[in-house]
Amino acid sequence: MSSHPSRLAAAQLRAVAADVCVAAQLTPDAMAEAAAQGFKSVVNNRPDHEHGPGQPTNAELEAAARTAGLQYRWLPVHGGYQSPDEITAFAQLLQELPRPLLAFCRSGARSARLFAAATAA
Repeated sequence: MSSHPSRLAAAQLRAVAADVCVAAQLTPDAMAEAAAQGFKSVVNNRPDHEHGPGQPTNAELEAAARTAGLQYRWLPVHGGYQSPDEITAFAQLLQELPRPLLAFCRSGARSARLFAAATAA
């Protein structure tokens, strides 16, 4: 299996709430599948070019998400540390975006940590 799966497999998704899931890196063609699975919004937590070439850019992902009818936001955060401002920004996205919501990063871990921190208050 490629490190950048082309499709959104149910096994990739991890529910962190009834209407919020996290996933590893998504590709542009996974956006239509996310919409077909009922997601309304996608949040990309991965900085562009984080680990070299081959990672889809935010612009490519946003275009595909919008074509699929999804709300899309880019909140790039680094894997090792999420600042209080980034956590607050993620909490705001959780309030403003329609659900079900799918957040992703390289492995899904930082999106899950952001969700936990944003909802801990």
